[in-house]
Amino acid sequence: MTVTNSKGLPPLYVRVHAVPHAKKEKILPEEREHVYTIAVREPAEHNAANKRIRELIAHQYEVPVGKVHLVTGHRSSTKLLEITQTK
Repeated sequence: MTVTNSKGLPPLYVRVHAVPHAKKEKILPEEREHVYTIAVREPAEHNAANKRIRELIAHQYEVPVGKVHLVTGHRSSTKLLEITQTK
């Protein structure tokens, strides 16, 4: 069974390898689609890095930040994010 939103679109899943405390922010796409390595300046404390990663993914996919949800990896460098599609 596939979960859909009110418009009937399935969610999009994005896998991220996070690098907190980086000198420069970078989004590096991997060979596979929807897989990224993201370096953020924020520390991996008080959810700061996760919040920034959500913001960057929202900008990358041109959706509001509220449509990007962290599914797994709250305390790990490997994360799975879900984007609720609106188009």
